[in-house]
Amino acid sequence: MIKIGLLSDTHGYVDEAVFRHFESCDEIWHAGDFGDVAVADTLAAFKPLKGVYGNIDGADIRKTYPEHLRFTCEAVDVWMTHIGGYPGRYSPQVRPEILHHPPKLFICGHSHILKVMYDQKLQCLHLNPGAAGKQGWHQVRTLLRFSIHDSRIEHLEVIELAGR
Repeated sequence: MIKIGLLSDTHGYVDEAVFRHFESCDEIWHAGDFGDVAVADTLAAFKPLKGVYGNIDGADIRKTYPEHLRFTCEAVDVWMTHIGGYPGRYSPQVRPEILHHPPKLFICGHSHILKVMYDQKLQCLHLNPGAAGKQGWHQVRTLLRFSIHDSRIEHLEVIELAGR
């Protein structure tokens, strides 16, 4: 079993509470818009980090983190990208691939809107952790924490941080 801390859209800011909430996690996954390479370095120094770059990230982030990251965690096919849309409204750049080769878990950020949705048609769980940073129009900063055990995604928790 692997316990995951998921965040996105930090925009150069990491709340100290993230470290407390992710203390029990085995890995941290960041769904783009780090905002600063220092954010990635700080998270990677705390726990193993997987991430993708977002639309505001510069060349320093893009050298290390890809636009799309597809990997297997336990027995779960995971696809993480920053701009992905959501069930019924996938973005044009991911739509052909997700319809033909859907993952079991699809993660994106970008919207600053926390979403947990199951796509019945594709048999795929969609997660967007909302925004953990202070920039943007969101009112509450959010994180997700969950476990992957064999082929199951379990113990999903929404964590609300202070307002931005």
